Amino acid sequence: MVLGDHALVLTRDRWTCKLTGLRTAYKCRTYPDSEQAAQLGRTFGCVRLVWNKTLDARHRRYHTEGRSTSYTETDAALSQWKRTEDLGFLSEVSSVPLQQTLRHQHTAFSNFFAGRAKYPRFKSRTGKQSAHYTRSAFRIRDAQLFLAKQTTPLRFVWSWPEVDPTTINPTMVVVSREPDGRWYVTFAVDTDEPEPQPPTGEAIGVDLGVKDFAVLSTGETIANPKHLDRKARNLARYQRRMARKQRGSNNRRKAKRKVARAHRKVRHARQDFLHRTTTNLVRRADTIAIEDLHVDGMTSSARGTTEQPGRNVKQKAGLNRRILDAALGEFRRQLEYKTTRVGTTLVVVDRWYPSSKTCSACGHLLSNLKLSVRHWTCPDCRTRHDRDHNAAKNILAAGQAVAGQHPGQACGADVSRAGSSRTQSAMKQELSGASPTGIPALQDGE
Repeated sequence: MVLGDHALVLTRDRWTCKLTGLRTAYKCRTYPDSEQAAQLGRTFGCVRLVWNKTLDARHRRYHTEGRSTSYTETDAALSQWKRTEDLGFLSEVSSVPLQQTLRHQHTAFSNFFAGRAKYPRFKSRTGKQSAHYTRSAFRIRDAQLFLAKQTTPLRFVWSWPEVDPTTINPTMVVVSREPDGRWYVTFAVDTDEPEPQPPTGEAIGVDLGVKDFAVLSTGETIANPKHLDRKARNLARYQRRMARKQRGSNNRRKAKRKVARAHRKVRHARQDFLHRTTTNLVRRADTIAIEDLHVDGMTSSARGTTEQPGRNVKQKAGLNRRILDAALGEFRRQLEYKTTRVGTTLVVVDRWYPSSKTCSACGHLLSNLKLSVRHWTCPDCRTRHDRDHNAAKNILAAGQAVAGQHPGQACGADVSRAGSSRTQSAMKQELSGASPTGIPALQDGE
């Protein structure tokens, strides 16, 4: 939802499950016994088969007849499959995960045609496996989880001492198995909105990057941990060992699990860093302003676009790897739901706003500023600027201008603030043609 040329204020409709509450997920390690693991393995296989078979049928029908397929038609087809001799084994597992698979695929196509997601892909048996159980397919008694088609409780480890597991009332349970063999169970719980946190009186602008993960408007720098670079040698060694193994052999399967385990360590370290960073920012500031980075565009050179002169393929691949390893999109997603939960404001400044080329002291706009220039002096006021710190201060100024004009709402869209009213659709409006510093915004990039 765009507000003028410079900023958008995030609303609550993507994260709230009800107008009066939020949805919280608790993800725990689970340890199924051999019988439960075999039964869940069969469920994963059936879920994967239903997804792939339905996706293939949708694809063929659309390209041969030019017609789309509704959820009702896929549900009827699933009932027919269960009556056949070849697919009769689908009746041996719980029907709820199969029905949820159809719903998820219907949602995936809706998001694709709405331009919010890519075309749905086929599921692989070597990737992450999951099964979704609604309330009719599980029960919790004395902090013990019983799934459909199972007679013994599924053992899991609860990791939140401040929450009593006997008091939770989940609306959905998701059992998953990672490629490295670890099992997880996720409880989705509808919770009441928490009380908004006390105001701190501080506003922070954040300039994200690769050399430094983030530079704050206060002058503080958050270093880029470069999780993938630290594990690159081990990961490359495990991949070479896997490449030497014969396809389909047990040794290759073991080597592939080691590769997956190395990726899991990188993924978990990255998530831990992002959660700690975003939580500290949300607890510290009432208003956070960030830039609307186009990560896909920043990494487009890795997908076959025209090469830039003076930069070879290896250099571009390294830059793209570092951009993706920083997980800038996940950083923004976590800020979105955390600010929504505690009632603070997150403002996203338009990507074309010239934050790096604008002097934060006098508002002078440079005509050109190369990426290699990390420090520059304003020709008007002679102020010496650090490129990233100057950008963070300009991002904060732009964010405060929008949030200050509409402290409760902005252009009809609710600011992400606890206790707000029903979300309204945002309207695209033109600002006065000038940035908060009085400089016209550029529309063709910095």
